Order: sequence, then C-alpha cells, then structure tokens
Amino acid sequence: MTPARPAGSRRVLALVQSAVAGDSRVLREAEALVAAGHAVHLVGRGVPEGFAPPPGVTVDSVGRSAGLRPVGRPGSRPGPAAVRPLLDAARWMLLPEHRARVEAAWRSGAAAKVEAYLEQGPPDVVHAHDFNTLDLAADVAARTGAALVYDAHELWSGRAVAGRPEPLRRRRAAAREDALMARADLVLTVSQGIGERLRTRGARRVVVVRNSFPARVATSPLPPRPTGLVYAGRIGPGRDLETLAAAAPDLAALGVRTVVVGPADGEYLGRFASRAVGVDLRPEPLALDEVDDVYRAAGLAVVTLDGSCENHRLALPNKLFHALRAGVPVVVADLPELARVVTERGIGGTYRPGDPAALAAAVADVAGRYPRVLAAVADAAAELSWERDAAVLVAAYAELPARRPGPVAVAGSATS
Repeated sequence: MTPARPAGSRRVLALVQSAVAGDSRVLREAEALVAAGHAVHLVGRGVPEGFAPPPGVTVDSVGRSAGLRPVGRPGSRPGPAAVRPLLDAARWMLLPEHRARVEAAWRSGAAAKVEAYLEQGPPDVVHAHDFNTLDLAADVAARTGAALVYDAHELWSGRAVAGRPEPLRRRRAAAREDALMARADLVLTVSQGIGERLRTRGARRVVVVRNSFPARVATSPLPPRPTGLVYAGRIGPGRDLETLAAAAPDLAALGVRTVVVGPADGEYLGRFASRAVGVDLRPEPLALDEVDDVYRAAGLAVVTLDGSCENHRLALPNKLFHALRAGVPVVVADLPELARVVTERGIGGTYRPGDPAALAAAVADVAGRYPRVLAAVADAAAELSWERDAAVLVAAYAELPARRPGPVAVAGSATS
C-alpha cells in the first residue's frame, strides 16, 4: 500500500544516464522538488558506492561505478607510438557502436529498476533527464498514466559527438525526440535559445530552468582590479582552451595571469599542456566553494566554447552562473546565448572564439571598467541564482496534470 502523502505532492521517478553524484542539475532539481513536498526517486548509472543523496531523495544505480584514471595523467594509452594512429582510427570507427551498446545496456538495467519501483505504486511524474532516457520514461508514463517531463540539458540533436559521423542514426534520433517531446506535458531546458528550437519542433510547453548555483556569502576578498583570468571546468576538447593558452602572453602583459583548473581528459591534457606556456595549469577537481575562492582571488572568470556546433552556440554553461555566485565578472565566447546574458546585464565582456587578441582585448576592457562591472554582477546575482530557477521549476511542476486513470497510447518504439 502506498503511504499517504501531503496534498499536492507527487511521486516523481527521474531517469538519468549519469552517476548522479556529480550531476549538479539533477541533484538540485531533486532537492527543490523534495523541498516542495514531492517524493523523488532517481535511477542513474554507475552511482559511486557510498554516495549519500540529499535528504528525501532515493537513488538506484544501473551498473557499478567505473574507476577513473588518475586525473591529469597524459599519454596513458597503451601501445607504441607507431600504432597509436591505427588505434585512434579504430576507436573513431567503433565509438558510435560502443555508445549504442552502453545506452542499450542502461535501458535494460534501468527497466528492471523501474519495475521494482513500480511495485511500490505508480509515479505521478516521470522525469527524463536528456534524450537518452526519454524512450524509457515515455513508456513508463504511458503505462502508468503519469505526467511526462522531458529535461533537455542540451540541444541533443545539435551536439558535437565523438566518433565517425552517423547522419542516418542522428536523423532518426531527432525524429524520435520530436515525437516524444510532443507527447511531453512539460519540457525543461537550460536557455531561451534551446527552448525556442524545441518549440519549433513540437514541444507544447517549454520552461527554462538554467544551470545556476545557490547564492553564497563571499568569504574571501576581491582584488581592486583583476589579477587573473580563471577557467574552471573540464579540461578537454571543444572548449576553446587553445585560444586561452595563446592569449596568455598578452594577458601577462596586462598583469593578468591565466589559470586553468578542473578535471582533465588525460589524452587531451598531454596535447594542451605542451601549448599552455605561461598558463597556471591545475588539472584537479575542486569543490564548488574552492572554485569560488579561486575566482575571487583572480577577480575575473572566462567561459570558453568553440562554437563548433549548434548546441554550443545556444548553451548557457554553468560556469557563467558559478562565476556570478562568486561575485566576479566574466569574459565569454561571443555566442548568441552567452553574449546576450552578459551584454544585457553588463556583467563582463565577449570575445570571438578562436581569436586570442580579441580575448586579451575583452579582458583589458573589463579591467578598465571593473568597479562598474562588479556593481552589475551584484545587481544580477539574485535573478541569475538557483533560488530563482528552483522557484520556476517548482511552479512548472505545480501546473502538471494529475496522473491519468489509465494507460496513454504513445506511438513508436525505442531507437538506438
């Protein structure tokens, strides 16, 4: 028998192909929904042993947590250098098939976890985090009469994907996404630009819940002018870090050191380190509060993206909101969504991706009007915080339909 719950609360089943522990969006949304009185159960992949979810959130794991290579160890691929091009080519060819097998295995394992969950009663809402969980979520929602929420963390069909091109599979996946998205009672996403794209593809109700951060009172001082420019995030391809490294000498001439900190892709790090002369390179993960302190010690953050795919052009990375939580201005890639937020709010400057001189010029510009930009950051902090976005999420959930009394027909079948 299902335990009684407060009036207006919902039983939420959320599906995600991540390890949950490091997925800030998934955890923050779950916490916000629990705080609003809902009961949230997450099904993830490879959740680390000993992970303690937030109070009121329960978690199931599909598969065991995989071990990680030590952070920052470049050149860790096996085999002589002469055969590495062949190994790289083989990986490029086979990666899409490997990815499809991994996702199929997750769906199979997650389906079993879901069936065990359903034995305790039907969900009121099934929340699909990203397209790779949407087929299973739609099936469960259709069988149980639950409301369906599609949470598009990115523009899935516009992503840059490693491995050989697969135009036919990508077209089929996009068509399947469109069909299921039109069935969803609510579509959440991270930026206005992505939301507009999804509306044109059939999403009936789209609400933007940004990848923002909870407010925090600063515990360390800011310098009177920027002494450093900090990139804090994953050190890997597609992030325009090469431009940041190339700009380092010009930034040094301005009295601004270049800092790159975060977990690293080992193979990429080896190539990047050889080009990052004059960069303070720290390939190590840091806690959120530690990143705040690194930002504030330098006084200026950078949000880099190379703009190589539509998803990048429409993205609002959480690095932007993390810098604002720390109270520091930003220099961002001149891509539509990033540039719009920064220029409308006056919270920093923009540079052309791939142009080191433009990056240095943007830093010089922000440094020259630093007090005014700091004031703009302070003014924008509340609006661009997780407290604001959590309220938007909770309000969107309040408008979801009640669980339907019977199964809901949904056409089509899972597409790998």
